[in-house]
Amino acid sequence: MKDQFVVGWGTLALINAGLAQGKNRSGLNWFFLSLFLSPIATLIIVVWEKLPEQKDLSQ
Repeated sequence: MKDQFVVGWGTLALINAGLAQGKNRSGLNWFFLSLFLSPIATLIIVVWEKLPEQKDLSQ
């Protein structure tokens, strides 16, 4: 039973990372944050607005 809980929590952290990247936020940061606050982090990601695209100034 505990193994299923750990797998589910890790899966939710991966989903949160994907959601964060879709909103132009750091997927890696949100993955690690989600390991500790998974359900709450999901709510925060879903409620926050998408960040605007950053322009490439190197050209």
